[in-house]
Amino acid sequence: MTLTLGLSTAACGDSDSGSGGGGEADKNITIGMVAGWAEGEAATQLWKRLLTDKGYKVEVKTLDTGPLYAGMAKGDVDLFLDAWLPGTHEDYWKQYGDKLEKVGAWYDSAPLTIAVPEYSPLKSLEDLKGKGDQYGGKIVGIEKSSGLYRVSQEEMLPAYGLKDEYTVATSSTAAMLTELKKAIDAKEDIVVTLWRPHWAYSKFPIRDLEDPKGAMGKPDGIYTVASKGFSEEQADVAGWLKKFKMTDEQLGTLEDLMENKYKGKPDQAVDEWLKNNASFAQSMTG
Repeated sequence: MTLTLGLSTAACGDSDSGSGGGGEADKNITIGMVAGWAEGEAATQLWKRLLTDKGYKVEVKTLDTGPLYAGMAKGDVDLFLDAWLPGTHEDYWKQYGDKLEKVGAWYDSAPLTIAVPEYSPLKSLEDLKGKGDQYGGKIVGIEKSSGLYRVSQEEMLPAYGLKDEYTVATSSTAAMLTELKKAIDAKEDIVVTLWRPHWAYSKFPIRDLEDPKGAMGKPDGIYTVASKGFSEEQADVAGWLKKFKMTDEQLGTLEDLMENKYKGKPDQAVDEWLKNNASFAQSMTG
C-alpha cells in the first residue's frame, strides 16, 4: 500500500506563472504543496479544480516546507494552503512573514500529536521515560524541514526528560506511514509523530499519547497564505479563499478518496467528492 501521492509538478498551461502582470498572466496561479501532507494535498487538488473550472491555469509545485516558503517570498509560488500557524510554522513565518500574507484559516483546530497503536501499553508521553531501548531509541518522524520535527525534537523530548533516550528520526511522511503500517501488521511497538486531521486515524488502530505538559503546543489553525500583494492582484481568488472552510467529515472523505480509492489519481478523487458535495463549489466560488 503506497501511502503518499508523490505528486510531481503538474502544470495546466504555460510556465509563465504568478499573480502579477495583467492580461493573460492574471489567470496563471501557482500553488505550492508538500508531498505526503494529506490535508494539504486534498485542499490543493480541490482548489486546482475549482480555479480551473473558473478559467484559471493552475500549476502545482511539490516542494519541501522551507523551499516552499522561500518560493512564496520570492514570488515563484502564489499560494500555500497548508500553513500551520501560529505555532508549527513559526520559524518560517518569522523568516519570511514580511513578504507573505495570510488569506484565511480554513481549519480551526489542528494539533500536533505523538501516536501509538491501540495495543500499546503507553498512555502518556511521560510513560516513554526509561523505555528507550524498547523502542530502539527513536520516535519515527517525518521531514526534518517540518515544524512537527522541530516541536517534537526540540520541545517535547526535553520537556519530558527524554533527550538522552530518544531521537526523532527523520525521513518522509510516506516512510513514516509505511513503518507505522508494518509495525501494526506485525503487532510491534512503535511511536510516531503525527497530526490531526489525518486519514491515518481512520485507517489504522492508533491513538494519541496524552501530553500533560503541553509540550506539543496548542492546536494551530490551517491557513491559506500567499505571496505579498496576492489579495490585491487576485481579488476574486482571494475572496473565494477567504470563504474556504472544511469540516472534519468533508476533509476526511476527500482524503480517503485521494489516499485510498483513487491513489495517484487526484482528479478522479475530486470528481467523486464534488459529486457527493454538490453545493460546495457554488458556496466557495459562486
